[in-house]
Amino acid sequence: MASNVSLSKQDVFEKVVSLCKRRGFVFQNSEIYGGMSAIYDYGPLGAELRKNIYDLWWRRMITEREDVVGIDGRIIMHPKVWEASGHVTGFAEALVEDKVTHKRYSGNKLAEDQLGLTIKDTDIESIDNLVREGKLRSPDGNPLTTAKKFNLLMPVGIGTVEGEKSTAYLKGESCQNIYLNFKPILESMHKSIPFGIAQIGRAFRNEITLGQFLFRQREFDQMDVQYFCHPKDSSKYYEEWKAIRWNWYIKDLGILEKNLKWKRHSDQERAFYAKDAWDITYNFSGMGWKEIEGLHDRGDYDLSQHQKFSGTDLTYFDQETKERYLPYIVESSAGLDRNFLALLFEAYFEDGERVVLKLKPNLAPYKIAVFPLVRNKEEITKKAREVFDGLRLKFHAAWDDRGNIGKRYYSQDEIGTPYCATIDYQTLEDGTVTIRDRDTALQERVKISEIEDFLKSKIQ
Repeated sequence: MASNVSLSKQDVFEKVVSLCKRRGFVFQNSEIYGGMSAIYDYGPLGAELRKNIYDLWWRRMITEREDVVGIDGRIIMHPKVWEASGHVTGFAEALVEDKVTHKRYSGNKLAEDQLGLTIKDTDIESIDNLVREGKLRSPDGNPLTTAKKFNLLMPVGIGTVEGEKSTAYLKGESCQNIYLNFKPILESMHKSIPFGIAQIGRAFRNEITLGQFLFRQREFDQMDVQYFCHPKDSSKYYEEWKAIRWNWYIKDLGILEKNLKWKRHSDQERAFYAKDAWDITYNFSGMGWKEIEGLHDRGDYDLSQHQKFSGTDLTYFDQETKERYLPYIVESSAGLDRNFLALLFEAYFEDGERVVLKLKPNLAPYKIAVFPLVRNKEEITKKAREVFDGLRLKFHAAWDDRGNIGKRYYSQDEIGTPYCATIDYQTLEDGTVTIRDRDTALQERVKISEIEDFLKSKIQ
């Protein structure tokens, strides 16, 4: 396929964004009111693709594993949770302001972009020194104000009486529900170490630096596995989970290995809770290498903090060895929205006049589209409807009878539908349909009675 070789990286970025908006994958939130910056809604096709990623991750990480259970935690928790976790004091960035335009920026991200420096989010002094020395300026080239510590948590008022509401927070990271439910799960599910707790949950961050479409949002979903193990075994399980998650992108999402690489966090980059941290990064055209998942050795930080602040014993007692200890935690935390975006970038191709989303068939929003060759022949349309109705409850199928057949093929290629079935005059004679393959554009005749088996063999 000659397609993407001639496209610049910025071209691909702009084309993917345009495709998302034009074909119903992603819409700007509250667009008729001018939109909310860095908040997006998923349209019909985006919701389907996103659900397919969600379901496949759940199957791989939970259903197929005997040692991992799933939960579904709420987005509001007791405010003490965020004190214990360190987010109230440590979940912050250095906020600076352009003295001319009054636009606000993250000083940490400006230092990285302009000077290649990685500065801890809470290191306000280092940002101030760069500002005073004139080394750090706004993207417009203007001088900046001194930095202020800006917490990324989103507060919310809880209660029924104005002026007497207590302050809670929307989740800054999804995984905290898991730590709070560690003990109840041990007791109710009769689990023994090592085992994991997983969830796909929503998180909220009042980001200073926005933009880059879905990549950096104020509201997003995280796909988390927290694996609890004996402290002496944490390094072993850390390496195992790094391999498991690397294979997810290559084998399950179908991303080429050349477009992925590991990035280890330096001491300056590493989050306050992590003993070690590696990111899986993807080469986004137009944006460069960006994190799509973090693998962290969190040690016993989270359980020890919640044990200290709550006064609840969160240690684990091993019935065989008679040892009591706080488990260490190995974390896999992937961005569902970032996985979605990486998949679109990976799948986008231009082949001459047609745009193709080369999604794996099991991930595509529609598995098959059904067309009557012409819409003004009742017997053909009726037969096409019979085929469509027979497929749509077993496979997510699309119906299209608009325009010429070539344009309908191209329309389905653009949204990633792997197969199209055309009902034509020959169908009325011998009960076969034309099945067209999205990637090769090759066609074959298949009996109506065999379409279901054909799709099952291709979509597994």
